Amino acid sequence: MATSMSSTENAAPTNEASRQVEGLFRNHSPVQREGFRKMVRIMWNMVFHKPSDTRPTAPVPVQPLTQAALIAAPNHSVYRLGHSTVLLKLRDKFWITDPVFAERASPVQWAGPKRFHQPPISLEQLPPIEAVILSHDHYDHLDYEAVLKLADKANYFLTPLGVGDTLIKWGIDASKVRQLDWWQGTEVDGMQFIATPSQHFSGRGLFDGNSTLWASWVMIDGDTRIFFSGDSGYFDGFKRIGEQHGPFDLTLMETGAYNVEWPHVHMQPEQTLQAHIDLKGRWLLPIHNGTFDLSMHAWYEPFDRILALAWERNVSITTPQMGEAFNVMYPQRGNAWWSGVEEETEQTAPQSA
Repeated sequence: MATSMSSTENAAPTNEASRQVEGLFRNHSPVQREGFRKMVRIMWNMVFHKPSDTRPTAPVPVQPLTQAALIAAPNHSVYRLGHSTVLLKLRDKFWITDPVFAERASPVQWAGPKRFHQPPISLEQLPPIEAVILSHDHYDHLDYEAVLKLADKANYFLTPLGVGDTLIKWGIDASKVRQLDWWQGTEVDGMQFIATPSQHFSGRGLFDGNSTLWASWVMIDGDTRIFFSGDSGYFDGFKRIGEQHGPFDLTLMETGAYNVEWPHVHMQPEQTLQAHIDLKGRWLLPIHNGTFDLSMHAWYEPFDRILALAWERNVSITTPQMGEAFNVMYPQRGNAWWSGVEEETEQTAPQSA
């Protein structure tokens, strides 16, 4: 496995690294494997029994960004660009998670889940990126064209084990790639990054399942701590991460594409909230929603559910529009912008006789 110029260290000897069985990675907590019949049923329902509200029928609001505005923005600014793509300004540099700018989260661009909205800024207009932080290799998190366009713009690519090898095969300079196992850390320009466990799976084709690792990430900038969940089912690892690296000023938490049919690899909103609490998070920013149709729930449901749960539990939550700034030092709640999309849909819908 090609590794990088990174300096890595185990966060603690008591933490378990990733597990491999016959060359394939495994979750620490046993995850039930789906049978063939269940997989066929899931795919059949996704294709032929999609509810009509899994996609918005009115435009999703996006606040456009410019390179000049980003450069002028204060440190600790955070911007959702879509799905799990988040741009952070820390230490006067820019860092981006799971950059997906493709029109579809798919191996082909003529079929598959299509974007609800365009990114607030193009790849070409992004300022120089200090590091790209990748959680795993699924198409809604690892965008081939975006990676190639970031090859010269980004100084480093931080990945779980094996994902970096994919980038190197695509032509990324190996000296820019830092591959980490669970609980290993690296430093980039004074920022500390620790790859932490998640409960998920990997694969971009029919025959490469679990050949690369998946991870969440701890980001530490002095006294500021941010957690990026990547994709994960709920498991006791969140509590361990919180005990070792919390409390977190901000958690970027998966809240979307969930379903009772796949409970082990994506969290229901109730579990997202509990994971945030386990992590000792202060502010919760729900991600993995609002950009692609990847399940059977209404596109706006993740926002409604997590917001109601947070209010019920007195958890500080922020729901910025795509492109809207959130500052970790001066946090604000944002507004329920998705409700306006639904109201517009209702107002423009044809009236029945």
